Amino acid sequence: SNNHYKLKVNGEFKGLYKCNSCRERFTVKLGTMFEGSNISLRKWFIAIYIFSSHKKGISSHQLASDLGITQKSAWFMLQRIRYAFGVKSEEKLQGVVQADETFVGGKNKNRHADKKVAYSQGRSVKDKTPVFGIIQTGGNVHTTVIPDTKAKTIKPIIENMVSNGSIVVTDEWHAYKALAKDYAHVVVNHKEKEYVRGEFHTNGIENFWSLLKHGIYGIYHHTSPKHLHRYCDEFAFRFNSRKIESGERFDFSLRNTENRRLTYKQLISK
Repeated sequence: SNNHYKLKVNGEFKGLYKCNSCRERFTVKLGTMFEGSNISLRKWFIAIYIFSSHKKGISSHQLASDLGITQKSAWFMLQRIRYAFGVKSEEKLQGVVQADETFVGGKNKNRHADKKVAYSQGRSVKDKTPVFGIIQTGGNVHTTVIPDTKAKTIKPIIENMVSNGSIVVTDEWHAYKALAKDYAHVVVNHKEKEYVRGEFHTNGIENFWSLLKHGIYGIYHHTSPKHLHRYCDEFAFRFNSRKIESGERFDFSLRNTENRRLTYKQLISK
């Protein structure tokens, strides 16, 4: 309700309001990702600015040191910011769209002998998590963490995100074969060492996968499958806002905080 008034303590206003309709007390943080946080808005704004402007993100340990808070609090802040970054446009992609999938989780050959996973080579999801991505050439990228890379999983995502009649460029993976019914499907055969077919390629989405993996391995070192989608949202947001200045990106980040509250219970629940 707009029918509210300021509450004063010893004659001084300290940011607390009271609603005349429901008689509940509230602050300006109500209904935003800052709701319920005892960390000052000043530190929140610093965290959002640092997090959105660093090309590869910032670890919770480093942010905790910068803000003078605990690592647990910094991790919770970063996850809430990632959640706010996860707002996706409902506008469908069109024109030339590149689609591809990748696997996040490290290579089996790089593990110690006691941590190697048997039969995990290729597209196995035993120790890796598949992520599907689509990007409009020269435009925005969208990512989705998926359980597998089968056609019944991938095709509905493309249908939901890409306008009919668009040109969809993929590699030779068999899950994309059915796309020719609704789209102009261009296949770039990577198995045959073909990386460009005429003017079409998948370099845009593969460039994003490189940024994502270098950021995860270099800054965060490891992400669990449970939280991977938030890290994908983080890098997609940063990639999609690459053409604007840090100050504009900060303003845009703040506009995404409304109705994007993530509680700690929701974050750690199974």
